[in-house]
Amino acid sequence: MEFIYLVTPVLTWMVVGPIKFLITSARQRRWAFNLVGNGGFPSNHSSVVTSMATLIALREGMGHPAFGVAVTLAFIVMIDANSLRQHVGRHAVAINRLHEGKTDYVILRERMGHTLVEIGGGIATGIGMGFLINAVLGG
Repeated sequence: MEFIYLVTPVLTWMVVGPIKFLITSARQRRWAFNLVGNGGFPSNHSSVVTSMATLIALREGMGHPAFGVAVTLAFIVMIDANSLRQHVGRHAVAINRLHEGKTDYVILRERMGHTLVEIGGGIATGIGMGFLINAVLGG
């Protein structure tokens, strides 16, 4: 395996995480250390899987079976980020309401999942990272 296929998702994650933190901090007008996680713009998960699909398309071609696998994985990740995790967040809201006023209850995180705009931002960022990493490290 070529090193670039291992480096791409790691670099994408390391670049997109701070971008998400800064965007969230600017929106909240305070440092958002406790707000970044499963949600926010752009989607880290969407960026990572899209950067890999882009890299495979650039290096192996869109007709390569690995590209089909990467696109399939990307769709699964994005559907999960948009639907399943948003449902988890809604459940957290309901459970937190059941425990209002209790002192021995740990509040569940309610902001889960991504909107379509956040996923779209992740896709755009991932494509850009795939092109950038291929240009810099692709040889």
